[in-house]
Amino acid sequence: MTVVTLWDDCIHFLMVAVWEYCIQLIQVSYIYPWKMLFFDVNYNNQTREFKALFNNAAIGIIMTNNNGEIITINDFGIKQFGYSSEELIGQKIEILIPRRFRETHIGHRDRYHGKNAHSRPMGVGMDLFAVKKDGTEFPVEVSLSPYMTEEGQYAIAFISDISIRKESENALLQLNAELEEKVKQRTQSLSEALEKEKELNELKSRFVSMASHEFRTPLSTVLSSAYLLSKYHNTDEQPKRDKHIQRVISSVNMLNDILNDFLSVGKIEEGRIQIRYSDFNLPQFINELTSEMQPIFKNGQHVSYKHTGPEVIHLDSTLLKHIVMNLLSNAVKFSPEGSTIEIVTVNEENKTLLLSIKDSGIGISKEDQEHLFERFFRGANVTNIQGTGLGLHIVAKYTELMNGVISGKSDLGEGTTFTINFNLAHNE
Repeated sequence: MTVVTLWDDCIHFLMVAVWEYCIQLIQVSYIYPWKMLFFDVNYNNQTREFKALFNNAAIGIIMTNNNGEIITINDFGIKQFGYSSEELIGQKIEILIPRRFRETHIGHRDRYHGKNAHSRPMGVGMDLFAVKKDGTEFPVEVSLSPYMTEEGQYAIAFISDISIRKESENALLQLNAELEEKVKQRTQSLSEALEKEKELNELKSRFVSMASHEFRTPLSTVLSSAYLLSKYHNTDEQPKRDKHIQRVISSVNMLNDILNDFLSVGKIEEGRIQIRYSDFNLPQFINELTSEMQPIFKNGQHVSYKHTGPEVIHLDSTLLKHIVMNLLSNAVKFSPEGSTIEIVTVNEENKTLLLSIKDSGIGISKEDQEHLFERFFRGANVTNIQGTGLGLHIVAKYTELMNGVISGKSDLGEGTTFTINFNLAHNE
């Protein structure tokens, strides 16, 4: 059977179908039931019209035989795939399918030519792809229709290139994904902002509670000392006046420390701490700081200091001073009279710096060690000692700001050791 003969059979089949459909419409008509229309069909004209319809259709149309060989393809299909009609006629339909799908398609094609062949879309719910002569793949939609002749069964495929639609769908999916990500980020930002506000409100509440408690003792001391000072008029009572003046100074300093702790926490929470790195001599820095804090030492307390490595380091001296003063004052506060506080610094070729402060005080329980660096936390065994519970929290934050890590090791009744490791290589 030649291609021309098959083409004529196809045209004839379509014409007969149209003819039968028209006859059925006429037979069921209620308007002119007694009349029949007779059509003067010019077969050649109809053939030309159907050929024009076939070749000018804005969709690829391919006809294959029972063996999957291409019998004919319209002009639009030729342009779709970049072949000439001569290159495709007689080829298996799989030539137009990506290699990774060809073997599977052969099975699908053979099953389609069975007894139940009917018009249907191909690959419902699947992404279908075709391949051009140059190897370019593009997404398609395919509708299949069986066609029977005396020579056997044929299949007609209607192929639509949906590249533009897929690009639009992908662009829409991308836009939706970006919008979802923005919504997610915005939600996360709002959640973080709400959590931050909650923390700040908690901080304010704790501040009011802590202030009302911690301020009461020094203020009461100032008030009572001021009252007693007004009672001492004689010259021989100067020692008593000096004693109360010193109590006032001590209480004011205590109030100042408490306020400084709260101000430091506020700056940390708001991200307003600025790091100012500089080069300075560490042993000289520690020795001067120890001498400055000598007045708060208990009777017989002293510091043993040892340094190893280069003496000049690159850190923020103001923040480091606050760190050392806090840890050293805690060591003094919680250690007995006559005890030794050990300070060790090790500079590993300006790459890392170890700072260790060890006391022989009351120690910290294992349970309390898990919360050492939390805001307002105070150990169960120091509730009768003045403090805000903010010192170690501030120390930990300052350490973190200078690329450091702090840890604590302690046993009840055996003292405490705080160790800080700074990464000097990352400091600018």
